[in-house]
Amino acid sequence: MEQEHHRSNCKSLTTRPHPWVQFDTYINCLNLMRYGYLMSIFNEKLGEEMLESLRDYEFAFADEEGEHRRFFYHTAKTKELDNLLGDVYHKILDMERAITRDLVSHILQFSVHVHKAVSFAAELDCILALALVARQNNYVRPNLTAEDLLDIRSGRHVLQEMTVDTFIPNDTNITLEGRINIITGPNYSGKSIYIKQVALIVFLSHIGSYVPADAATVGLTDRIFCAMGSKFMTAEQSTFMIDLHQVGIMLRHASPRSLCLMDEFGKGTLTEDGIGLLGGTINHFVSCYDPPKVLVCTHLTEIFDNSCLLESDRIKCYTMSVLSPDKDCAGVEDIVFLYRLVPGRALLSYGLPHEVLTRAALILDTIENDNQMERLVSEDIIAQDQQYKDAVEKLLGFNAQKGDLLHFFEEIFASQS
Repeated sequence: MEQEHHRSNCKSLTTRPHPWVQFDTYINCLNLMRYGYLMSIFNEKLGEEMLESLRDYEFAFADEEGEHRRFFYHTAKTKELDNLLGDVYHKILDMERAITRDLVSHILQFSVHVHKAVSFAAELDCILALALVARQNNYVRPNLTAEDLLDIRSGRHVLQEMTVDTFIPNDTNITLEGRINIITGPNYSGKSIYIKQVALIVFLSHIGSYVPADAATVGLTDRIFCAMGSKFMTAEQSTFMIDLHQVGIMLRHASPRSLCLMDEFGKGTLTEDGIGLLGGTINHFVSCYDPPKVLVCTHLTEIFDNSCLLESDRIKCYTMSVLSPDKDCAGVEDIVFLYRLVPGRALLSYGLPHEVLTRAALILDTIENDNQMERLVSEDIIAQDQQYKDAVEKLLGFNAQKGDLLHFFEEIFASQS
């Protein structure tokens, strides 16, 4: 009824004839928050004489935007609407807030039951998701034991195997001996995927999930430490500083029941410093009375030279196998990655020509011994230097006033080609 009354009042105000207003002037009634109901007149402000004749019109304010002008007035009719309806918008908001508060208060009376129901639904959803993935991808039930060991048969990476046509599984066997596994191999051979899959299998075993393997016996693990060379975009530290921080936490807090992963630790600084940091970290674990289980991926094969590592049965060396037609072959196009973990060490570099590797080794040896770098000499460089020398001698002996400049340059370029 109030809305119908409001419409009738607005209609009477907008359709009532006003002989004192020009033909192109529009009048309407509207409601503005904090101001209430107002009479709006477009393009023409009522003069003083007109206001005297219309005693119930009281000027409120004006609004000018470009060429359009509007003048707002309080009238007896708008005041009547304010008293009758008031600020309907805020009344609606107040009613919404009151309803919401009542609903929240009513729900809070059953908050304990609601929380239990939500927790049960979340746990059920998680268990069903793990069961569905285990069934679809042929996972097996792990054997979680109090013994301090890790034995995985044909372990796989939970995500990597979904992105490739054929995934090569690998075994893992860490007992009281051989606690520290050093894995070497070329880039893209699967080192990082292997140590991540071991950590994921250990983690899944502890949350009650089946694991991607043919069989798995996992000893109770209290923590999994990672120094994987990853970096958040918002991090205010370099990747090397983040690695140092993560390895420092690992060295201080790892227990015999912990699993420690290090991927390319020592990269990001000078080669000598990286070798020293990696070798010192491994030796620290070797010297522990009861070290944690450690998996290390590295390209710094120099740690195997010059007695960088302590001689201990706790260290085992593995590499990712590579099929190469020639024992000394270093061309990346001639090798095939087998992604299979085998005992041993990778001593070759792949993907660069032999002469580049030879020159790099010479430069490193010269820098380490603080010697003067010798210029690279080869038959091609000697022949090119001789061509440049001959061209300079011809240019110095050329008579620019009498000689044929075009013929001169054609002869020089022909000799160089």
